Amino acid sequence: MRFDEYRAHDAVGLAALVATGEVTVGELLDAAAARMAEVNPKINAVTRDMTDIARAQLPFSGPSASGPLAGVPYLLKDLGSHWGGIPTTFGSRLFADAPAAADSSMTRLYRTAGLNIFGKTNTPEFGIWPVTESDLLGACRNPWNLSLTPGGSSGGAAAAVSAGIVPAAHATDGGGSIRIPAACCGLFGLKPSRGRVSFAPAGEGWAGASIPHAVTRSVRDSAVLLDATCAPQAGDPYFLAPPERPYAQEVGRDPGKLRIGFTDKALTLGAALDPEVAEAVRDAARLCESLGHLVEPAELPGDHAAMQAAARTILWASVAASIDAECERRGRPLADGEIESATHGIYRRGKATSGPEYVRAVQVVHAYGRAAAQVFERCDVFLLATLGRPAIPLGHLFEDPKLTVERLFGFMPNTQAFNNSGQPAMTVPLAWSSGGLPIGIQFVAPMGDESTLFRLAGQLEATRPWFDRVPSL
Repeated sequence: MRFDEYRAHDAVGLAALVATGEVTVGELLDAAAARMAEVNPKINAVTRDMTDIARAQLPFSGPSASGPLAGVPYLLKDLGSHWGGIPTTFGSRLFADAPAAADSSMTRLYRTAGLNIFGKTNTPEFGIWPVTESDLLGACRNPWNLSLTPGGSSGGAAAAVSAGIVPAAHATDGGGSIRIPAACCGLFGLKPSRGRVSFAPAGEGWAGASIPHAVTRSVRDSAVLLDATCAPQAGDPYFLAPPERPYAQEVGRDPGKLRIGFTDKALTLGAALDPEVAEAVRDAARLCESLGHLVEPAELPGDHAAMQAAARTILWASVAASIDAECERRGRPLADGEIESATHGIYRRGKATSGPEYVRAVQVVHAYGRAAAQVFERCDVFLLATLGRPAIPLGHLFEDPKLTVERLFGFMPNTQAFNNSGQPAMTVPLAWSSGGLPIGIQFVAPMGDESTLFRLAGQLEATRPWFDRVPSL
């Protein structure tokens, strides 16, 4: 199968070719592996090649395939979902030689859907940063411009999809880690509601802020993947009621006349949007208005600064707990050089966090979620920028430690809010900078209402298509 034929299809389209016998699963895997061999040395998106494992486990071909995505090549992020017997490194030397005890539920559900997993993708250490530049796995590069970041923490996933290695890839989002790289790489990225997708066998990530899903080129791929994975697992600490109908059936349905509130400002105090990004938000608002929606300015309630401080406390304590748990499992303390220096600072802060401080932080985050939900008393959807600016240069966050926090929230002022409110949020590649870089536009819905987002995304995709807009590398 030629690359141009392979890239012309999304995951649903490739599965249809397998189901009708036009291609075999092996031919799709060959196409994906060939593209990986061609471009991965340039972008460092795939950090563990599992092609031999995938070939050895090929269970089907042609019309005998089963599952909605049977035979489609797929990649796991090296964080958030385990493949039994293979290390999940979390981008850290600490976990580089620690094989996973068993598959995660997400991995099992992907296999049930028929996906052919053949590798793992790059991620920053413990998924902490919105760029993908770990000491262990190396810097991942943006296919649109190799001097820029693809975002993070699912930067490897987004770079692999954007570069055409796969049409969709597993991702997780604890502060924007699906939406940030999707926006940097010109992809569709949906963060589901808290409780929509299980983290089993783990309980939750970052007090419920983190949620797994995917980055995709098409809206329908995201919907089909969510249908395949939104099944509650035994012992989940919380879960949502199932959707009224499969999400795949929402894509293409008329969203009706939505009340859309929007802001062209940054949520983080002191941050400002790049002028091109702010104009892209206003353009998206006009686009929605032209589609018949009622669009008007709105503000997101809640103490954003207090939420960010509380989320920081939760992150510190969570990272410290993960490190201590691994040291306890292996029976020896943390050694010098096993985690990065910035992570070591976070570890120290986490160790110094008291139980009452952690509980209070969770309470602050929950209070923020209640306040943020008030915007939906007069809006069906909230529209704002995904990022403060297009993709930033590699190394930009860390070249001056005194500026790291300022640059961090200048880049990602608007995503963390919805991890901590728990609401579903998506980024849609509706705009491009004067330099030809993607600009993502973010849409948020009430808790549990991914269906409205999929209907709106399908309408936007049909009106302003992006599927064929790809980097040349």
